[in-house]
Amino acid sequence: MSNSSMSSLHLLLVYTSLVIPSSCYSQRPSSPSDHVAMFIFGDSLFDAGNNNYLKSAIGRADFWPYGETFFNHPSGRFSDGRIIPDFIAEYLNLPLIPPYLQPGNHRYLAGVNFASAGAGALAETHKGFVIDLKTQLSYFRKVKQQLREERGDTETTTFLSKAIYLFSIGSNDYVERFSTNFSAFHSSSKKDYVGMVVGNLTAVVKEIYKNGGRRFGFLNVEPMGCSPYARAALQNSTCGCVDELTVLAKLHNRALTKALEALMGQLKGFKYSNFDFHASLSERINNPSKYGISPSRLLLDHALKSFPMILIIG
Repeated sequence: MSNSSMSSLHLLLVYTSLVIPSSCYSQRPSSPSDHVAMFIFGDSLFDAGNNNYLKSAIGRADFWPYGETFFNHPSGRFSDGRIIPDFIAEYLNLPLIPPYLQPGNHRYLAGVNFASAGAGALAETHKGFVIDLKTQLSYFRKVKQQLREERGDTETTTFLSKAIYLFSIGSNDYVERFSTNFSAFHSSSKKDYVGMVVGNLTAVVKEIYKNGGRRFGFLNVEPMGCSPYARAALQNSTCGCVDELTVLAKLHNRALTKALEALMGQLKGFKYSNFDFHASLSERINNPSKYGISPSRLLLDHALKSFPMILIIG
């Protein structure tokens, strides 16, 4: 089993109690009232092709080796095959969730994918080259309005309350700021800057809650200081990890955990699962052979899936 498949399997097990309905479905969804849909927000880990439709995208997964192991062609996903939401969709007997910007995609009975490679929780992260989280939220509002017009208020409310809202966001806010002269990053303490990132994320979560969302799934940020991009571009060396990014990742993940626990006490009916992607990926980086992965393959996979901007800088 590949690294991607193993990580996806672990994530499925974590999400089981949150996302699996009381009965299984043998048919593809036909109505918002009879199934669980997925709305997907985030960055390259979850992007199913939105960046392919952006005029000035920071990166597109429209060339080999993207897609080579499953689709047999580049699918817009920053992976050699499927991404985590694809495995969860399959487990829920849903079709692959399409990107919001895909032409002709105007039906949302299985949900929709808003994620954009390079995006962050902060609007300033790669501004003009990605779909930032706030814009992803605005697209969700448009989808809700269309559902209301087609299905009415009652059915749409039920549909959105049963849906799953997946998030993978935050890494780009740190990596991109670390490599530039962004004043808010360098003038703020690490704790304050992390607070801005997590605060923007939780603000979007609260807004989705107001719009009917109740069940959420999150990935915390990976060990971004150990990524090929960080090692090669930020410290001009492939040896060792970038310590400051390692510290930021740990601060972010602690802050996210506390923020989600706080939301549990603030929002009635709010349920969530927070997958420790940092620990999962660290384990595979440190012990690749244990999972049947050669070190060189792991390096390529991590580069392709986590940091599409490395393909831009060569």
